[in-house]
Formats: sequence, C-alpha cells, structure tokens
Amino acid sequence: MSYPSRLDAEEGESELGKREVERAQIVCRELKKTIPEPRVELNYDNPLELMVATMLAAQSTDVKVNEVTVGLFKKYQCAADYVAVATEELEEDIRSTGFYRQKAKNIRATMTLLIAEHNGQVPGHMDALTRLPGIGRKSANVILGNVYGVPGIVVDTHVGRVSRRLGLTAETDPVKVEMALGQLLPAEEWTAFGQRVVLHGRYVCKARKPLCDECALMPYCDYFASSQIERI
Repeated sequence: MSYPSRLDAEEGESELGKREVERAQIVCRELKKTIPEPRVELNYDNPLELMVATMLAAQSTDVKVNEVTVGLFKKYQCAADYVAVATEELEEDIRSTGFYRQKAKNIRATMTLLIAEHNGQVPGHMDALTRLPGIGRKSANVILGNVYGVPGIVVDTHVGRVSRRLGLTAETDPVKVEMALGQLLPAEEWTAFGQRVVLHGRYVCKARKPLCDECALMPYCDYFASSQIERI
C-alpha cells in the first residue's frame, strides 16, 4: 500500500497546499489525545472472523454485527464451514444484519475462493483481498491494518464527512478521499489516523447533529467556522 508522498517534491507540496498538510498534522495530534488507543469496534479473534464481520457490517452497525457473530463464529470456524451449509441456513444465521441474501452469497463465494486459492486463509495483500466478493478497499484496509500491520486509511462515511468538514479534502469518492488523506500524513500514521477519524465521526462529528461544543477539533474546523458566520 502506498500513496504519493506528502513531501516528495516542491511541486507536490504546492499542489497539496501547506494548509492541508499542517491541518492534518494538527488533527492527528489532537485525536491522539482524545482517542489514545483506537481500535475497530467489531469483535473478532482471527483474520477470517474480521473478514466476515466487515462483510456483515455493510449497511448495518457494529453493535448489531457483534450480536450476530457471538453465535456465528462458534458455528463457523473455518472457510469450509461456510461452504458446507446450505445457503438458506447461512442466510438465516445472518438475517438480522440486513441484506442477508447478498451477504450470504458473497460470504460463500469468498470462502470458496479462499479454499481454492489461499489454502483457506485470508490473504494479506490489497489486490488479493479486493478480488474477493464483498470486499472493497474499505474492508481490505480494515483487515490489512488490524491483522497484518499494513498501513492504510479506512474511508467510510464518517471519515469522508469529517475530512471534508475539516478542510482536508473536497473529494467525495471514498478512494479519492483515501488517496488525498494518504498524501497528508506519513505511512506510520495511516491506520490509527483512519480509525480515530471513524470513531470521532461516529460519536462526536455526527452527520445530522455534530457535537461541536464537545469537539477538540473545533478551532481547526471549516464546517464550524462557516456555521458561525451563517449565524451572524
């Protein structure tokens, strides 16, 4: 995993703008204070469980997924277990996470590929992961960063929203947001930074009613500044 360096050349720095680089460094520093030990909120004990949990989390919540996986991971302990049962049985086991038919289809197809091409193990490379049904860059970065220690920035709706509000990027496409943020910080910060922004967006910088008065990033936030101007 690599993004263009934030300071590769003078023209690169000019293109990004010192403001964005400095703002990203400030955000990184302040979030380390408020969220010192960020972690994905999905419960798992091994790479396969995290992969399944990320697939179930699409259009669902981590809380709901964690409720379902308590029993699911006891029943399905390896890739072959997911393939051995009837599709209808797996659908019923994951029904409450929503979109259960498509999720069951993706899980079974992914497990079949893992068995055929990866000896039943979860691969540790972006290209291999994103070839699996139901695994996009967001899920792949969750797996790579939390299991294999491969730096990458998870971009979900929270990260996109917070990044735009803070003026770190104007991009709306998740991949472009990921690339833009990756240019602003060194690789060793990517995984933890992304997870901190996820949590900050989930609990503080909410979509409809952001808790600006409780936000450590308020002094550096374009969204807050513009909202104050509108009140004048």
